Amino acid sequence: MDLRLKNKTALVSGSSEGIGFAIAHALAKEGASVSINGRSSKSVNAAIDKLRKMGVTGDLHPAPFDLSSAEGVKSLIKAVPHVDILVNNLGIFEVKPFEEITDEDWRRFFEVNVMSGVRLSRFYFPQMIQKNWGRIIFISSESGVNIPEAMIHYGVTKTAQLALARGLAEKTVSTGVTVNSVLPGPTYTAGVEKFLGEIAASQGISAKEVEKQFIKKERPSSLIQRFARPDEVASLVAFVCSELASAINGAALRAEGGIVRSIC
Repeated sequence: MDLRLKNKTALVSGSSEGIGFAIAHALAKEGASVSINGRSSKSVNAAIDKLRKMGVTGDLHPAPFDLSSAEGVKSLIKAVPHVDILVNNLGIFEVKPFEEITDEDWRRFFEVNVMSGVRLSRFYFPQMIQKNWGRIIFISSESGVNIPEAMIHYGVTKTAQLALARGLAEKTVSTGVTVNSVLPGPTYTAGVEKFLGEIAASQGISAKEVEKQFIKKERPSSLIQRFARPDEVASLVAFVCSELASAINGAALRAEGGIVRSIC
């Protein structure tokens, strides 16, 4: 399927690895010119090299900026002044009991998970409205709907992203701009692989067994009974970014394997 993304420019925050990397790959395969973002030149250049080895021949632009601060976002938008597609993917997570989550933890999670998207959208959204075409996608999480008791601060930021996306969508009435959010479930990224590996080593079992135990205990309603692959999430995101998805606006789209049982 041709998603008609040739000659479109895209920025994917936090795209040097994980879901963001898979999204950048999916968009680049469809012909978009993609800016790859990470905190360091080393990680960004490594991601671009990997994409080249995966067969990407189009335009890839390094955008090595730390978006956890307003200064970092300012530096990025100076280097990348125009985009047609913005994917707010950057995010952090950690397992921590609620009573141990400090004010600084809360501020850090909101700066990275919420404010990076606020700042980028605040800059690029008016351009899209003026051009009468654009796509903004927030990579939220099923944890924004099912707040995990072990990561309440993470879940709250993901709920905030859903509200932010819907609020921005309200400003797109009668335009060619859409704003949506995508809700992945547990996804087998490099970070998750490392996390599971550490647990497996401590328990003397395989990482696959840890994955099964996690799904059974923490996400028993999953219909696929496994972690999603980053490319499975990226396929949905790429479609929502496309010309073909013009009627999808203000939506919270799930790629979480059926964990969320509600039908709306």
